[in-house]
Amino acid sequence: MSSSSVSVPRLVIAAPSSGSGKTTVATGLMAAFAARGLAVSPHKVGPDYIDPGYHSLATGRVGRNLDAYLCGPELIGPLFAHGARGCDIAVVEGVMGMYDGAAGEGELASTAHVAKLLGAPVVLVVDASSQSRSVAALVHGFASWDPEVRVGGVILNKVASDRHEELLREALEAAGVPVLGVLRRAAQVDTPSRHLGLVPVAERREAALEAVAAMGAQVAQGCDLAALEALARAAGAVPGGCAPWTPASPTHHPTRLAETGTSNPVVAIAGGPAFTFSYAEHTELLTAAGAEVITFDPLRDEQLPEGTRGLVIGGGFPEVYAAELSANEPLRKAVSELALSGAPVAAECAGLLYLCRELDGAPMCGVLDASARMSERLTLGYRDAVAVGDSSLAVAGTRMRGHEFHRTVVEPGAGAAPAWGVRAPAPRVEGFVQQGVHASYLHTHWASEPGVARRFVERCRTS
Repeated sequence: MSSSSVSVPRLVIAAPSSGSGKTTVATGLMAAFAARGLAVSPHKVGPDYIDPGYHSLATGRVGRNLDAYLCGPELIGPLFAHGARGCDIAVVEGVMGMYDGAAGEGELASTAHVAKLLGAPVVLVVDASSQSRSVAALVHGFASWDPEVRVGGVILNKVASDRHEELLREALEAAGVPVLGVLRRAAQVDTPSRHLGLVPVAERREAALEAVAAMGAQVAQGCDLAALEALARAAGAVPGGCAPWTPASPTHHPTRLAETGTSNPVVAIAGGPAFTFSYAEHTELLTAAGAEVITFDPLRDEQLPEGTRGLVIGGGFPEVYAAELSANEPLRKAVSELALSGAPVAAECAGLLYLCRELDGAPMCGVLDASARMSERLTLGYRDAVAVGDSSLAVAGTRMRGHEFHRTVVEPGAGAAPAWGVRAPAPRVEGFVQQGVHASYLHTHWASEPGVARRFVERCRTS
């Protein structure tokens, strides 16, 4: 795919607000297109890790995020082209309301912003359960607010009856936006939620498969798939003629490791139901830097993968599995011993909790002299951060953008050598750097700073 021909047919699924049915429609549309024999590329606007899991079930491909805050607007097109390479069509699920983005940053990282960066038509999903004629004013407002955003159609969700549908269609004729689908209420497509959103696929795979199949059937029955595909094919080339992103560094040649006699260090990545939050690009970057990446499950595996030289523990829900994680004492001991040896360990959010002495009273790995507990307060938002000192991930002064999303508290919140200095919403330091450990609440996207992965693997090779 040349840098001037990134023209994968694509749609962005947006909504006036959260709870309108974006995930149901986007996932169902992915499944419906896949059932028609199309290779579907799934994407999600924003930092969310959970929805891409459902997208993967619908398409058989890795769900990828497009976050203009974490990665910068300049990477949205390249990351999209990387994920959509070889696909027939791409479906991009939006975040929150269509024009909602990073707080205080205007349109940055909003669904509308990403749609413009991709030059993609938008399909607006409207919860019509408590309105009839007013839907025309709502749709007209969203379609006309930003003339650079092309709203190519609307899908009406939670429509009560044939009569209700008739009233909605009559009202929307005046808005000039075609109705591309009408969905009735359907309990079978509901997915359970808890304190941080939907329950991840890894925790309910069979039920999730059934839900995704139901979403696909509902969308196929209630939407004009031919019209939606035609809208996607009218998108044209991605603005800017961007080349696909690549995890390989132009100065790094992993294939030369064997020539020099240097082994590929094993980097273990925590997975399974307790640690489901990970961006696909992280594994790709580590592999491109010369690592052999192996996933393990801290709920079941009593030892780290053989030959582990570095450890990555991402986000997830250790608070839900605290008792089981604590009961796996052999693995907790192995993690502690690896960290004490000085090996690189990168831990984000859930990983931070797992490295603490305890989580809600249950013993954890004890790598950090800190305790963690559940909290009633939700901490949520983007963060602009700077590395306070040198670590296995970054040199002092490295600037990265992150995202916090948790209902837990770690005390103390920072070690003697903090991981990050956070600028907003209030200046503070947070996280821990000790020996090879870098532990923090911040979720980061390494594609924004590929040197992180290269530095981590090099430390694995030399530690």
